[in-house]
Amino acid sequence: MIDIVLIGLTRFIVGGQARWVGSLPEPRQRIYFANHASHLDTLLIWSALPRALRASTHPIAAADYWGRGSIRRHIALKVLNAVLVERALQGTPGAALAPLRGLLSDGQSLILFPEGTRGSDRLPGPFKSGLFWLAQEFPEVELVPTYLDNPSRAFPKGAFLPVPISCTVRFGAPLASRAGEEKDEFLERAREAVGSLASYPIT
Repeated sequence: MIDIVLIGLTRFIVGGQARWVGSLPEPRQRIYFANHASHLDTLLIWSALPRALRASTHPIAAADYWGRGSIRRHIALKVLNAVLVERALQGTPGAALAPLRGLLSDGQSLILFPEGTRGSDRLPGPFKSGLFWLAQEFPEVELVPTYLDNPSRAFPKGAFLPVPISCTVRFGAPLASRAGEEKDEFLERAREAVGSLASYPIT
């Protein structure tokens, strides 16, 4: 019931419309990786997925925000099926990626924000290495670039509540694997795949 209310509020206030421009909402194991502009991002992508996919898709969320307060933590863990990660562990990939590896090993899908923190620019900043290591370890998992349009305007930093500005979630074509690709090259290609969806024509 809470999930229906959250989805309804999200779509009523900020739209959160899904645009599948390079892939389809199919029951495949995936990592959706997106630009990160606001605390609204996790809810936007989760709400944009069909209900059948939400059950097996786990957002990776910052514990210092989503784990703060009983209501927010309940929404993150019990409604969004999120995995809370301590940002302090991001410098130690083995510890930070352990719960993510566990979910992927169980056939689950993930929602990642590879920048690691919110940015204010329209295009994503440099990606951290976690996406690369997961792609190397789980090559059978589709990597779907995802772009969030307008979340920083709908829920600017420091705001208490979102404002009614229309947001769109665009899902692009899965990132193709390249044998022998180096980490930096892969991360830049992944970042460009997300950025390319920023100017995708609205239909």
